[in-house]
Amino acid sequence: MHCIKSITLYHLMINDQKMIGIKFFPDKLIQSLIKGLPNPKWSQQYNMAYIPNTKGNLGIIFNTFKGTVWINYNRFLTNRPGNTTNETVDVEWFRKRKTIPGHRLCPEAYLLKLELKKYADSTIRTYVSFFEMFINHYKEKELNTINESDIRAFLQKLIHRNVSNSYLNQAINAIKFYYEVVLGMPNRFYEIERPRKEYKLPTVIAKEEVLSIIENTNNIKHRCIVELLYGSGLRRGELLNLKLVDVDSKRMLLRVESSKGNKDRHTLLSHTALEDLRTYYREWKPKKFLFEGRKGGKYSAESVVQIVKKAARKSGIRRAVSPHSLRHSFATHLLESGVDLRQIQVLLGHVATNTFKSIKNPLD
Repeated sequence: MHCIKSITLYHLMINDQKMIGIKFFPDKLIQSLIKGLPNPKWSQQYNMAYIPNTKGNLGIIFNTFKGTVWINYNRFLTNRPGNTTNETVDVEWFRKRKTIPGHRLCPEAYLLKLELKKYADSTIRTYVSFFEMFINHYKEKELNTINESDIRAFLQKLIHRNVSNSYLNQAINAIKFYYEVVLGMPNRFYEIERPRKEYKLPTVIAKEEVLSIIENTNNIKHRCIVELLYGSGLRRGELLNLKLVDVDSKRMLLRVESSKGNKDRHTLLSHTALEDLRTYYREWKPKKFLFEGRKGGKYSAESVVQIVKKAARKSGIRRAVSPHSLRHSFATHLLESGVDLRQIQVLLGHVATNTFKSIKNPLD
């Protein structure tokens, strides 16, 4: 059998210089072609050849190997889109915040990239805090001299602190964002093992418990928030993005701007929730968003979490209940009442169509 000869390109940083790494199985033809490249060197650390990373050199690699050796660019080039939402990203909070003397700040270039890629505000805060934790761990080192073994040592320290897998993954994402996106070296040659993802299903609460949570909210605004999280199966971000115009009382539907970058969808609107929304509107008079903060604008995400937690505690529910638990319970209760799984996926925004006039809302 004829074996296809191939090389794989990587991003390397060697002596503070960007390099193109060339990984291959020992082969006389490939070795002789590499010798013909401009200034090739061998890295013991990465076990691959490398040459300076310039556009010209990338072209030379292509012309040298084309037709004889297959070039795998998967690790070298990236085509991942940024966040496609139209939401304006405001990172002024970062520039205006009070700083601790001696605390090393996240570089402006890092912040600009997050801004340009329109990352969600919560993601920006997470990335900035984790990246600053990392660069303050290596205060005495210039940023561009921190290498793979430094990154591994830092992650090892986190592991010894017994942090959760999701905490560790967030740290890795924040660090990778700097080297791969800010410095423009996608899939840079790492030997960093990611922890296995833990799949924990959210808590499912009985319908009676949901009704008890609704009864134990502090006011009509909080009541409506819980009713929509459950009765419309909303994600927390989707609830906060709801505008007055998204409530369609004629068709008993809610229009949802998908927080996951998919197309907008419609989901169920409960009659119970609609009656309460009418009372809420007369009392609170929101201007643009269905739920607004005291000074107008979008309601805070943390407030939604607290509303659910406090009402669940007052109901005597001992398990941890989150906004996502209500969404998960909505799906589970529909499934238990015989609604087709495909239709539930539609309501949750996992697949797109809208054929659910016959579905009875679990809140009604």
